[in-house]
Amino acid sequence: MAGAIQDFSQFDISKEEIDKLVAEVVRYVLFKTHQNSGCPIKREELVQLVTKNYSQRALPAHVINAAKEKLSNAFGYELRELLRCRPSSATQGRSTQQTGVAEAKSYVLISQLPAEVYKKYVEDENSAHLSGFTFVVISIVHLAGGKIPEGFLFSIMIWFHVLSLHKSYYASVVDILWRHLKRMGLCETDASHPVFGNAKQALETLVQQRYLQKDKVNGPEGNTLFYELAERALDGPVSEKMKEYISEVLFRDDSHFVILML
Repeated sequence: MAGAIQDFSQFDISKEEIDKLVAEVVRYVLFKTHQNSGCPIKREELVQLVTKNYSQRALPAHVINAAKEKLSNAFGYELRELLRCRPSSATQGRSTQQTGVAEAKSYVLISQLPAEVYKKYVEDENSAHLSGFTFVVISIVHLAGGKIPEGFLFSIMIWFHVLSLHKSYYASVVDILWRHLKRMGLCETDASHPVFGNAKQALETLVQQRYLQKDKVNGPEGNTLFYELAERALDGPVSEKMKEYISEVLFRDDSHFVILML
């Protein structure tokens, strides 16, 4: 982190003050991530930590960059920056004057450990099911075109029926994914699952974690609430892992292989 610290000479701040600011940001990120179940941390929160006692305009960016190095070198985490996605309905018909508006930034922690090492030494078995639930749900939304009505979790079997009328490839894939949810013990009619709790609240958690976002669309039958993929699900590493997960499920599920070949 020596290179990052040298850059602070322009701010007329001592090394001790720099170390304190960086440590404060690192501590805040670690505790906030744990406290809020991995929900993204807004950049403005980190900026406020730095600027509460210092007024230098460019200082927050330098402190955050130094904190990134510290998190990577000392803790094995990448502090990954995300740009908040707008709901698809909000992006349609946006005027050119809006294009200059800065998108809100946030950060999430991603382990840099190899997957097998993380699973063996770090992953909490008591919460591993939540990761599985997340990837099943975002995979379903992805295969639906990135957007699906709010009631999809509770009426998904009806949706399967509609898709199956077309004998589509995706109908078979989504059917497999839903059966994996059932293997976890989660059914479309569950109001209170012993592990996941309320299924609708579990979806709301994915919204807070920015895997999904809600979009209200006006239609001939009134307002319809949709779930669509948010920036965290669309981010490179998660998106690639999701596609690998879908492929893994397909090739592992021999019972549907024949259907997929039709």
